[in-house]
Amino acid sequence: MPDVLAEKLQLFFATEQPEARRIFHGRGHCYPGFEHLCLDWFGPVVLISTWQPHDNPETLTQQILEADVNRQVESIMLQHRYVDQSPAETLYGSEPGRVIVQSEGLQFEVNPGRRQNAGLFLDMGPMREWLLANSEGKNVLNLFAYTCALSVAALAGGAASVTNVDMSRPSIEWGMRNHQLNDQDIARIHNVPHNLFTSWGKLKQFGRYDLVIIDPPARQKGSFDAERDYKSVVKRLPKLCNPGAIIIAALNSPFLGRDFLLDVFSKELPTTNFAGWMPVARAFEESDAEKGLKIARIEMP
Repeated sequence: MPDVLAEKLQLFFATEQPEARRIFHGRGHCYPGFEHLCLDWFGPVVLISTWQPHDNPETLTQQILEADVNRQVESIMLQHRYVDQSPAETLYGSEPGRVIVQSEGLQFEVNPGRRQNAGLFLDMGPMREWLLANSEGKNVLNLFAYTCALSVAALAGGAASVTNVDMSRPSIEWGMRNHQLNDQDIARIHNVPHNLFTSWGKLKQFGRYDLVIIDPPARQKGSFDAERDYKSVVKRLPKLCNPGAIIIAALNSPFLGRDFLLDVFSKELPTTNFAGWMPVARAFEESDAEKGLKIARIEMP
């Protein structure tokens, strides 16, 4: 195994790691030969994700255990992302099932190896930090909320209310468990477990919004295609937002760059102001930033 991965493991596990983080990001194409490989820490679980058959998982397991000088690792899982349904196998310890992890000082339920996503997007850590610092008193709309991690951060940052929208009812229910893990006031949470494109009227019932988060899948069969549908979401914003509202527009597609996001807003809402790009977690380094996660901050007039 080349030194780069061993060095990353040794550096990561040299200290106690209380928060969920990415250990190694091969998918960013910064480490030749490792483009197929990512390692995530959902303490006490290491989740290895591979996009092609991995030659020697036993050696990788041994490298992780040797680097784990503080004995933090209880389970190592290998998820085969190149196989339909992304099955996972346990390489070390026992299958963990649901795990409670910490991120930005908040508590989240994750399920490493569950389909393609564990339940918490680690690259959005800086976004959760920003919400903690910038949500005071705001009515927040979280579109494509998934397990509601961003809404949890907004409420922890003093938001007056949050509205979670996701067509997956199990994801919304998972999100409610996250809210409850953090002892958040259920009366300040509204859930819309329906397809966004048939729910615009319902969203207006909860008032106009001061902060809107748009974090859709790049492409999800039967529900959303960013290239086709992002503009349809942006068009609706004037009827949902208060004057001066902040829009957080995220896009995670290797095929659509920053210009795509800016063009959508300039064409559909030309009076908005682009206020800058939001940071992504440092571990998610990319050889080409245009292919990684892009998060724009847009201000309504």
